[in-house]
Amino acid sequence: YIHPRPIQDQAIPVVVAGKDVFGMANTGTGKTAAFLLPLIERISQLKLLKKRERVLIMAPTRELALQIEADFKTLSFGLGIFSVACVGGLPIGKQIREIERGVSFVIGTPGRLKDLMNQKVLDLSTCHTIVLDEADRMLDMGFREDMVFILGKCPIEGRQTLFFSATLSPEIKKLTAQFLKE
Repeated sequence: YIHPRPIQDQAIPVVVAGKDVFGMANTGTGKTAAFLLPLIERISQLKLLKKRERVLIMAPTRELALQIEADFKTLSFGLGIFSVACVGGLPIGKQIREIERGVSFVIGTPGRLKDLMNQKVLDLSTCHTIVLDEADRMLDMGFREDMVFILGKCPIEGRQTLFFSATLSPEIKKLTAQFLKE
């Protein structure tokens, strides 16, 4: 990156400051880097301090979750921090092994994340940063209850929540009011 896109220029400083974010921008405008870059930096610094923290990134589709993970791998190359894509249509056994190994970034779709939580494989008690990418699309696809369930299992104290969306519907306003501090 030579010049940040507008969403990156506005969101990155707020994410670095540890504040909640509601970012609205069209698809293809750089939202993924707007949250991945500062979160990768934070987790790599915590790793140096021997502190463990996990980032949860929810996406509406398997394709988007896999794309986010591919971007994560490119941006975090050589830093010694790892991720797992938790999505349906791929073997769950490999996902379970990666979670148990201790990844820092869990990237997945609401349905698979909820399955892993119900199986007591995925513990979100160390998830102090939650990203909902394309939150409007997740709502359109009927994932509201899963989103609320998953967010309800994450710590409230000290949590940073990042919502990224292409639109600001009344339902998105309700969710942001419920889960964002500012």
